[in-house]
Order: sequence, then C-alpha cells, then structure tokens
Amino acid sequence: MPTFPFVSLRLALLPGLLTLAVTVLAQTSPPRVLVLGDSISAAYGMSLEQGWVTQMSQRLADDAVAAEIINASISGETSGGALKRLPKLLKSHAPEVVVIEIGGNDGLRGYPLDKLKKNIARLVRLSEDAGARTVLVPMEIPPNYGRRYTTGFRNLYPSIAQETGATLSPFIMDGVATQPTLMQDDGIHPTAEAQPLLVENMMSTIKRALQTP
Repeated sequence: MPTFPFVSLRLALLPGLLTLAVTVLAQTSPPRVLVLGDSISAAYGMSLEQGWVTQMSQRLADDAVAAEIINASISGETSGGALKRLPKLLKSHAPEVVVIEIGGNDGLRGYPLDKLKKNIARLVRLSEDAGARTVLVPMEIPPNYGRRYTTGFRNLYPSIAQETGATLSPFIMDGVATQPTLMQDDGIHPTAEAQPLLVENMMSTIKRALQTP
C-alpha cells in the first residue's frame, strides 16, 4: 500500500527525533549546583531562606545566571559523613558543579590532617568522576589549636586544589570571622546579617564555575 513507505520513514526518523528532543531538553535545563557543606552552609541558627546558599541562588537569578541550587549541607557534617552521602547525591541530582564546604568540624575535633586531606580529595575526585566541576571552599579553625595544626589545616585546601584541579574559592568567612558583631554567640557561626557577605565572597567563583564549559 502507498502509505507504507511513509510509515517506514517516520519510524526510521523517530529515534533521531527522540535524541534531538532529549538533547534540547538537556541544553535548556539550568545547570545544577550541589552544595555539600556543614553548618556554615546549612544556615545554622536561622532559617534556610536567610542562609548564604539561598541568597546566592537569588543573586544568580537577579544577575540572569541560570542555575538550580541544591543545598545538601548538614550541621555538624564531617568529611567522613560527606563521603558516605555524596555518591547518592551525585546519582540523584547529576550536578554540573559541586561546591565542597567541608572540614571545619573535622578540624575542631582535631582530626588527623593526612586523613582529612585524603577524605576531601576523595570528595573532589568522586565529583569529577561524575562529570561535575568542583569548587573547594577553604576553612579555618581557631588559633588555640596550636600553630602547627592550624597552619597545616590552612595549607591543606590549596594543596588539595593543586593536586586535584579543583577551583579554590576565597575563604567564605573573610571579613566576617574577625568581626564579633557578625558572629553568633558561639564565635563560630556567622549571623543572618553576615550572610550577604558570604555570598559576596563566593559569587564570582560560583559564576565562573557555571560559565566554564
């Protein structure tokens, strides 16, 4: 019958059309940013809406930078805990960018630096193996832990970035940690009023990661 060639042609074209549709959908979906952090990113002592991650999402939208922000941060999170959670998060969300803000709680517990370095480097490599670009957020600990430990802790982050190729962000608490009026009573967590400053410290790095092919 004369319709058969046309039916065959449509069937032959169908796989290509489906592939094109999936490709177009992928290109129009905003890139996903997974924030894997501790209490600093989990908006400790305030609502999530007040925290820097939510405020960064709004700032990106205001600047017409398309992105879907997934905040997977948990107060009290350690590098070991993050390692257990990350594989499932990567599978569930397939992020284009992973922001790793981890290590502060390990440092406050005096966790061995060689093990901490190994854990954070593993977080970076798991993210990269999943096809994501990584942003590593350096942390600091109080000086009362001793010069040797605090210096080693500080140097750990640029060392990991150099070894893994992760993008090293500025210190997220720069201009905040040394200002008592911007810190909560515990002296560790920033106040709600300090959150816009955290956004400013992170914004250019996040934008750069989103715009990198």
